[in-house]
Amino acid sequence: MGEVSTIGLDIAKSVFQIHGVDADGTVVIRKRVSRAKVLEFFSDLPPCLVGIEACPTAHHWSRELQGLGHTVRLMPPSYVKAYLKRGKNDANDAAAICEAVQRPTMRFVPTKTRDQQAALMLHRTRQLLVRQRTMLSNAMRGHLAELGIVSAKGRQGTADLLKIIADARDDHIPPAAHACLDALGRQYNMIAMEIGEIDKRIHAWHRASEACRRLEQIPGIGPIVATALVAEVGDWKAFSSGRSLAAWIGLVPKQHSTGGKEKLGHITKQGNRYLRWLLVTGAMAVIRYAQKHGTKRAWLIRLMGRRPVKVAGVALANKIARIAWAMMVRGERYNEPKLLLAA
Repeated sequence: MGEVSTIGLDIAKSVFQIHGVDADGTVVIRKRVSRAKVLEFFSDLPPCLVGIEACPTAHHWSRELQGLGHTVRLMPPSYVKAYLKRGKNDANDAAAICEAVQRPTMRFVPTKTRDQQAALMLHRTRQLLVRQRTMLSNAMRGHLAELGIVSAKGRQGTADLLKIIADARDDHIPPAAHACLDALGRQYNMIAMEIGEIDKRIHAWHRASEACRRLEQIPGIGPIVATALVAEVGDWKAFSSGRSLAAWIGLVPKQHSTGGKEKLGHITKQGNRYLRWLLVTGAMAVIRYAQKHGTKRAWLIRLMGRRPVKVAGVALANKIARIAWAMMVRGERYNEPKLLLAA
């Protein structure tokens, strides 16, 4: 039995499970450690390979263990599951992680820096507040519709409803209902102000980042998408090609091929849901502009002519992701292709 060379660490809120093997694969350590003593335990070990599932707090522990001289590899939990033997418990999970991290074909998740995670917190907070604002808007619309007051769709329609709610002299709304609607309106306005403050912080970070400013030059990418890409991707060279990045985001067709017969379906919808939503939204904005004002992009015109609009939007989002990868890996700026108008 030799000294430990590889460790599988199953992290949790309070108690962590450790499974360590030596160079021959013999189990050396099976131990439960409290959260407070994790760093103390690893500080007494010689530098070794540590595998962790990429779940909440994984990036924090990866940075801490790397600071102690260990090599840390984060893995998607779905990839580790294949190495789980028999029943699921902390000890078996740690053993599966230890086995998976040694596989030569395993795919790893890059460790995010504190700045990357801080930027992503801005995006996650903004996303949550936007959902809450939408919920409040729908609630006000539904309540006022019961009283026969209906407005147009969109934010302008909500603004019209807020004006009606703010008018205390409007006798179309009973006093009890007016008190409830007034509370919803105040909450809506407060959340809108918070979203505006977060937008200012995101734009400030965008202006300070040279990578974000370069990405913004791509049609369909604005400050929100650019900052999200920089924060989520981190090391662009970790992807071998633009298609690998698009596959990681979930913008490539799902395969169900066998016997040499290629069968492609809808997009996989695996990977990063937030980035996929942002890129598709940006692509649809480009398509709406093209439908209204025209475009010199012959590829997009031909695609829109033979495919539904939403399918074309997903294809354009895939193309935007590949363009972004090429720009960031090569250190280039976006150059609008000089294409002739479609015949």
